[in-house]
Formats: sequence, C-alpha cells, structure tokens
Amino acid sequence: MNDEPVPAPVWNYLMDMDGVLVHEEHLIPGADAFLSELRENGTPFMVLTNNSIRTPRDLRARLLRTGLDIPEKSIWTSALATATFLANQRPGGSAYVVGESGLTTALHDIGYVLTDNDPDYVVLGETRTYSFEAITTAIRLVERGARFIATNPDPTGPSREGSLPATGAVAALITRATGREPYFVGKPNALMMRSALRAIGAHSEHTLMIGDRMDTDIVCGLEAGLQTLLVLTGISTRESVEMFPYRPTRVIESVAELVGRTANPF
Repeated sequence: MNDEPVPAPVWNYLMDMDGVLVHEEHLIPGADAFLSELRENGTPFMVLTNNSIRTPRDLRARLLRTGLDIPEKSIWTSALATATFLANQRPGGSAYVVGESGLTTALHDIGYVLTDNDPDYVVLGETRTYSFEAITTAIRLVERGARFIATNPDPTGPSREGSLPATGAVAALITRATGREPYFVGKPNALMMRSALRAIGAHSEHTLMIGDRMDTDIVCGLEAGLQTLLVLTGISTRESVEMFPYRPTRVIESVAELVGRTANPF
C-alpha cells in the first residue's frame, strides 16, 4: 500500500478582464500583485474578454497604461474564439464582417476571405461605427442563406456617459428582420472556455475561472467543468448571487485576496 501523500493540483487560471483586473481604464487594486505572482510561479493563465473590437496587441497596450503587463499570447478575445470556431467548422471559408480590427484581423489570420459576395457566414462583432448600409447588407446575406454568427450576446456595453448598444442588441435587430438566430461563440458559451483551455494546454478539472458576472463568467465556467470564483469588483454583489439557481465555488472581494494563495486558492 502506497502511503505517499497525493500532490496538490497545479491550478491554471482563466479570468475576465473588465471588472476583475481593470474597471474602465483603472487598475483594480491587487490585480498587479496577483498577476505578478502567477508569472513568478510559472502558473498558466489566460485573460478573457467578450470585447471583439481590439486585437490582443491593442488590449495589451491598454492594460499597460493601467500598470498591467500581460503578453499578447495571454489575452483571449471573443474574436479569437470565433475565428478558432470557424477555422474548425469551415477551413478557408469566407465571411461578411460587421466589426472592427479585432475581428477582421482574427479572421484574416485563419485564412478567411472577407467579402459581401455570397459569403459562407455573416459574422457580427462589436463596433462603434454600426451603419445602416452594413446592417442592411448583413440582413440580405442572411436572407440569402449565409450562416449567422455573432461574437457574443452582450446587449450593451459600458461608457462614462451610460450604456452603449453592443453585439447582442444589433444581433436582435438582424434576427427580427430575418427570423434567423445567430450562433454566439463568446461567453456564456462554454466553447470560449474550452478554446482558451486548449490555448494554454490546460484541463478543466485543474482550472479556475474568475469573473464578476454570474450570467456570463460563472455559468460559462460551470458549464465547461471549471471551479469558479466570483469577485465583487464588477457588477455583482453578495445579494445578487442569491438570484441565480447556480453558485460559484467561492465569492471573494477581489483578486487581491488570492495574493499568496494562488497555488492553493481554496
């Protein structure tokens, strides 16, 4: 009989960006120390965001301005998840894209042709320059048989002036006009978690998902088989957790609570 102790698991970390590491353009206290500890220990991690506007390089530059040094390879966007999905579904395909450089770059990188001439897909992402012409083209292409994909279902995004219409809101407009529902790739689709896990070579049973939203981050982590940590530095409160039929593994005030405990977060 072997009485040797079973070694503790080595945890991998997936985490949301906004509400966990930063809030708008400001560092959340303790996020820098938390990430520094992960790097020093060689802990695999990936920062996830449903934002499809920016490329990982752009997001890295944004995070650097807040004081966070995160390499491009450790940033996983809904645009990258969408591109990975399409590369597996229909390699070398074509798409009509309503979105910004984060999405178009990701699709170019997998060899997709971007066209409005009989594309395989209409791919909708977030943009600050939605136009009547682009949405009309998307509607007509979907009516003609193009498959409808959207990066994420978020109906609104934040700004200092208030809410902004986001991908989910525009997707609803196209759905109302065509009767066709999109396939959403980003959170809360567990597909985004699984693609991020593959990107860092991690397994779900030894991975944590840290997020600030029960309806996207936490449910997505649960459905992908991950342990989940809800932080209260974003939109959730301890009271709001009780509204949901599922619970995170732990609720913590912020990632600052994990400093010194990343190897054994429970």
